[in-house]
Amino acid sequence: MQVRELMNQSVVSITPGESASLAARLLARHQLGALPVCGEDGGLRGIVTDRDIVTRCVAAETDPHQVPVRDIMSRNCAVVSPGDDAAEAARRMAEQQVRRLPVMEGNQVVGMVSLGDLAKCRACNMEAAEALSEISENVHRSPGPGEPG
Repeated sequence: MQVRELMNQSVVSITPGESASLAARLLARHQLGALPVCGEDGGLRGIVTDRDIVTRCVAAETDPHQVPVRDIMSRNCAVVSPGDDAAEAARRMAEQQVRRLPVMEGNQVVGMVSLGDLAKCRACNMEAAEALSEISENVHRSPGPGEPG
């Protein structure tokens, strides 16, 4: 199954100069976990998640109304294209430790695909489960003996 069959085509994005508080409002209003950050040309500059807002803005005790998205977004994010296989999307999610990927066609964001989208697809259940397992394992894994903790 291809990514185009699973992706959400209704993309809500934000520009790098907008505030973290606007990003938070958009995430809440549209019940999303991530927003692609796009330049005026529509090209992808990064991605901002609800977690980015909390850890890089709120927990840092900075004013979300004053912090531009460019200061808290993740750059060089993994992406997929509409024609990629869903298993490839799951592999990239696991590799990059993310639950959502922008779907790019040329230089434009044409959709978003999430781990939840992959999980809803019967043909992708195994890939989604493996990706979630790898993401969760690395997030929750305690350091082993001799590893920095």
